[in-house]
Amino acid sequence: MLTKRQKQNTIKDSRRHDADTGSPEVQISLISKQIDELGAHLKKHRKDIHSRRGLLQMVADRRKHLKYLEKHNKRSYTALTKKLGLKR
Repeated sequence: MLTKRQKQNTIKDSRRHDADTGSPEVQISLISKQIDELGAHLKKHRKDIHSRRGLLQMVADRRKHLKYLEKHNKRSYTALTKKLGLKR
């Protein structure tokens, strides 16, 4: 789980304007950060099946957001994937 400060920093890095908290870029960044943290958790706790299921759901959700962003704003999509290190 992300702390409040981590969440604020992630939002600050990928927002479109000052009051932006729900744009696809922000949502993808937050989900990516959560996926990274949960991946580290699963490396320690290999048999945590419930968390693994949650991880798969987050990956699917991020994929949906990425498809939406690619369809509606190609320039923003390419910039975000480079910034987050996501390959598609």
